Amino acid sequence: MAFNHLPAGVHDALAPLSVTPVTHSVPMAKNHRSDRPPTDTRSRTAAPGDVLDRLASGPSRASRITHTEHLPPRAGLHAVWPHRIRAEVIAAVRAAGIEHPWAHQARAAEHALDGESVVVATGTASGKSLSYLVPVLSTLLDGSEAPNGRGATALYLAPTKALAADQCRSVKELSQPLGHSVRAAVHDGDTPFEEREWIRQYANYVLTNPDMLHRGILPSHPRWSSFLKALKYVVIDECHTYRGVFGSHVAQVLRRLRRLCARYGASPVFLLASATAAEPAVAARRLTGLPVVEVADDASPRGELVFALWEPPLTELHGEKGAPVRRTATAEAADLLTDLAAQGVRSVAFVRSRRGAELISVIAQERLAEVDRSLARRVAAYRGGYLPEERRALERALHSGELLGLAATNALELGMDVSGLDAVVIAGYPGTRASLWQQAGRAGRSGQGALAVLVARDDPLDTFLVHHPEALFDRPVESTVLDPDNPYVLAPHLCAAAEELPLTDDDLALFGPTAEELLPQLEAAKLLRRRTRAWHWTRRERAADLTDIRGQGGRPVQVVEEGTGRLLGTVDEGAAHTSVHEGAVHLHQGRTYVVRSLDLDDSVALVEQASPSYTTVARDTTSISVLETDAEIPWGDGRLCFGSVEVTNQVVSFLRRRVITGEVLGETKLDLPPRTLRTRAVWWTVTEDQLDRARINPEILGGALHAAEHASIGMLPLFATCDRWDIGGVSVPLHPDTLLPTVFVYDGHPGGAGFAERAFHTARSWLTATRQAIASCECEAGCPSCIQSPKCGNGNDPLHKRGAVRLLDVLLMGAPEEKADGAEKAGPAGAGAPEGDGDRISAPAERSTDEPADGPTQAAPDPQVPPVP
Repeated sequence: MAFNHLPAGVHDALAPLSVTPVTHSVPMAKNHRSDRPPTDTRSRTAAPGDVLDRLASGPSRASRITHTEHLPPRAGLHAVWPHRIRAEVIAAVRAAGIEHPWAHQARAAEHALDGESVVVATGTASGKSLSYLVPVLSTLLDGSEAPNGRGATALYLAPTKALAADQCRSVKELSQPLGHSVRAAVHDGDTPFEEREWIRQYANYVLTNPDMLHRGILPSHPRWSSFLKALKYVVIDECHTYRGVFGSHVAQVLRRLRRLCARYGASPVFLLASATAAEPAVAARRLTGLPVVEVADDASPRGELVFALWEPPLTELHGEKGAPVRRTATAEAADLLTDLAAQGVRSVAFVRSRRGAELISVIAQERLAEVDRSLARRVAAYRGGYLPEERRALERALHSGELLGLAATNALELGMDVSGLDAVVIAGYPGTRASLWQQAGRAGRSGQGALAVLVARDDPLDTFLVHHPEALFDRPVESTVLDPDNPYVLAPHLCAAAEELPLTDDDLALFGPTAEELLPQLEAAKLLRRRTRAWHWTRRERAADLTDIRGQGGRPVQVVEEGTGRLLGTVDEGAAHTSVHEGAVHLHQGRTYVVRSLDLDDSVALVEQASPSYTTVARDTTSISVLETDAEIPWGDGRLCFGSVEVTNQVVSFLRRRVITGEVLGETKLDLPPRTLRTRAVWWTVTEDQLDRARINPEILGGALHAAEHASIGMLPLFATCDRWDIGGVSVPLHPDTLLPTVFVYDGHPGGAGFAERAFHTARSWLTATRQAIASCECEAGCPSCIQSPKCGNGNDPLHKRGAVRLLDVLLMGAPEEKADGAEKAGPAGAGAPEGDGDRISAPAERSTDEPADGPTQAAPDPQVPPVP
């Protein structure tokens, strides 16, 4: 086993625009308070349908709407707060304009007061925050009467700093009538050091994030002892975001927190808030390790929502291999944001990438300046990687109404109380239905009607969805996938726990069934040592620094302006090879820079301001070897398998693409080191007889496999809570480990994230949708809407569309029926390679690859350290 960031060499077409009411219930997502009055009411008289009609005016625009869904308004159901809530708290809530709670709020508060951990999974603008704030404030008020004024404390965890800061503002506003009984404070990486000691000693409601809990609070638990001793509640906001590797890490951080609380005599109740999700109690139980009660019946009212699916038009340009090219979702979203801002409609455009957010804001500003120069200043970008003061200024401008339009990454998706928004533009399917509804729910948060527009990217999944609206509106949201027992996740947390307090045998059950078998291997790696009846941390380095819980690994790369030495921001280490390589175009705060050099040893990228007419896209090569097969089932003559693999990836070049059109201008070679990843994969093989039945000869075999691989990766997010950029793939006409034509799809995270396993369990449905997506595309020989990939390391060559359809037809003929609860459970998630099998790399010349966004982030293990499974 290898760890990230270990010390001493240990690495690890058009539907009519008539609006048709629907009778089915459509899941919505997370809100918090909806009682704050809107700041800007200029557009409040415009119904969302009218706004959409204006956007779609003109024949070329109208034809881009493939479907319009109308979600009618819904009445709410009131209740009363539990009698145990302090009268002062109820009075404070009423002073905020909330006379009565919704039924789900009162029910959740009742569970909290009964000492039961509870997850509230109701729709956007349903007031989930109040569900936990009322019992928490009441308990803190009780605790303020203790001799030390701190008889009760509460810890709030948010996935982003922005959400924690926003929640702190809300708590202070709500609790103002309570005086000094509630002392709320944000403790994160932006908190000045002089404030931190006051927070430790006096704050009774501390708002932070899992990263600070992992690296700052838990390792320093003796200094936090008075806070932990009185800890009554742990609030976990937006808990549906804790999925995949990140969610698995957070699950172990929470187990470490519970262990330390027990050491100080506390047993806090966990209160979780989630977007609407499948089986929220199950996911919450996996996250916390505790029984959790579910409150999912949404009793809140909802304003009208008009939801349009929008497909950009084909252009006159041709892409790779002469494929037709659609106008980009980025350019389309920039047009829509411009039009909305010009109408005075307060809007947010959600973009999947930091670069996309910057680009949309720049385009919108330039076009608005042509209409009214003052409007250009009311549009901005919001993304991760900004300096703290930049984020805070943007948040204030958004709250005040100074900003009219914002191009944002999902950093703004989560819980921020953005009142008064009228419209949301979503540039590309965000990866899951839960995130889609979360983003759509940012508009209409003051109870008024709202418009949401999903602009399709030119890829298989987006194209499929805008032509199959039932996949969005008639299906429930996904289950949250996380695997706390992944040994790549668990091992560094065992080390961190041992440094916090020596690990005893009694502690192991808390960390899961794989903990016991990992300890001897951590001892062999000289990370832990057993003394008497406990395991101890042996290094001088901090154990919490063994891993980055967001799975990014390594220290961030600083982006520095070459001429001035000014720090512009940071880029995650795992993304550096693809985003700040030499020659890359880097956008920051509406300004364009070109990377002049990347120093990986010092983690610095030097940039200079420039105005290139192009963007850049990195290209890479990938090879894969099978380490261990945990489960396999016959598919006709072929096999469907799940197990552990090793992936070696190297960024080798980058393309220059013209802004807006995406036209390729040229390719430049790069010399960057390879990176190795041990992870989990699903793969399928086909036999000669199956190829004969599919009429696949050797000349088109590579193209058929490659096309099927690309499309299957594009479609997997419909079946697992993943993003296309979280997974990768390789297709090989003859793989040395299977001795057959093989297609692999793997998790782009060390040890796996559960996505490939989910693909294994839903393979029949997944590959059926893949076949349908390819076959139904209008193109002749393949395009980005079906089989071409934006991240293909082989330049989308070879590809054979018709061959892929025939191949999938034959493969699916032999597919077994899926069980109601999925295929038989595969082996233990995270199981790894047998010792000595880690250096076997297959790299046939014909292989084709499709990489995750950042490529593998894990370096090869130190040969002196035995691999941990």
